[in-house]
Amino acid sequence: MRFFAHHEQSVDEIFFKKPMYFDKYTPREDLAYCLGGALYMPATRSNLAHEIVTNKHPHLTSMIIDLEDAVGDLELESAFQTLCGNMTEIHDLLTNHVLTIGQLPLIFVRVRNPEQLKEIIALLGDRQQVLTGYVFPKFSHHNGAAFFEQIAEQNRLGYTLYGMPILESDDVIFKEHRFESLIKIREILAEYYEYVLNVRIGTTDFCGLFGIRRRVDSTIYDVTIVRDCIADIINILNRTEHRFVISGPVWEYFTNQTRIFRSTLRETPFTQRYGQIGLETREQLVNEYVDGLMREVFLDQINGLIGKTIIHPTHLLPVNALYVVTHEEYLDAESILANSEGQVGVKKSEYKNKMNEMKPHLYWAQRIMQRAKAYGVYAPNEDFRSLILEEATHHGKVFDS
Repeated sequence: MRFFAHHEQSVDEIFFKKPMYFDKYTPREDLAYCLGGALYMPATRSNLAHEIVTNKHPHLTSMIIDLEDAVGDLELESAFQTLCGNMTEIHDLLTNHVLTIGQLPLIFVRVRNPEQLKEIIALLGDRQQVLTGYVFPKFSHHNGAAFFEQIAEQNRLGYTLYGMPILESDDVIFKEHRFESLIKIREILAEYYEYVLNVRIGTTDFCGLFGIRRRVDSTIYDVTIVRDCIADIINILNRTEHRFVISGPVWEYFTNQTRIFRSTLRETPFTQRYGQIGLETREQLVNEYVDGLMREVFLDQINGLIGKTIIHPTHLLPVNALYVVTHEEYLDAESILANSEGQVGVKKSEYKNKMNEMKPHLYWAQRIMQRAKAYGVYAPNEDFRSLILEEATHHGKVFDS
């Protein structure tokens, strides 16, 4: 599996450094950055295995099969059987060497609680080899150890599996409980550090507790009570010797609605270089409200978040294209790391537009290099538009469907 494999013919022109190949057995410290746009799909989807095997969504690299919010209580038994059937089909293809694990996206199952996790583990058995791990909703210090002890046990049995907790419960968003809860959660995650692939933030549940829902022409960072909570999550979990990769929250829109505010996605960067097709592509992004998603991904990155929960395949390419490291970022990071032993304290950037301070920017540089391994590095004068416009030029549209 590799990001932008769909663009193999043009990858040499667009990339200074190509994305790496990865699968579930890639070292955890690298794999944690490879989630990208993680597509949610309901466990009731009967043709899921067929979609994966036939590469229906060429940009799909990670997916989460949902047994929680996407499945009604009365559908649960049917969802179990459908999940089992899909995993059996994929497992059989692996066993018969029709597929390799490297041809599969990273596959996770979101369970409802530790009890259901135990049930799913027993149901799937050896078919867990298909999975990269499980996703734990409403993760807290009350249930966290019960989730992760089962993951640890499966790894002791020889399966390579990770857990991805979702922070979305009231003890995290309610301010009077937040710091105590987050510190206790950090202690649990530190204890099971080798099994924690990624920490996710469930802002839909946070908003629901207050009867709030962001509009399509706003971002989650405009919801002040959620922004405040995200800041505290980053503060507690992205420091000390146990730093966790934290993913950005879901973008929940994918169809046209009435827009009140003008799009902030400017025309000029598209039309100056790409002319009419650039303008048409920008209009597609705006009409599908992907411009709002892209703005939120920019804000995620500024705040140190990497990865995004995706609910529609049309979001995969725009999101993943934004995680590719720019040539300027890569040269800055390279310079900082090369001078991190104290040879130089501060140095003008290669692009001669900023000063790089070696000590304060060291962790930033390390994270940039991790992103560069996973998503690649754009060639000079290339950026996210290059991949999006290449898709539009060669396939007649920006999005798969």
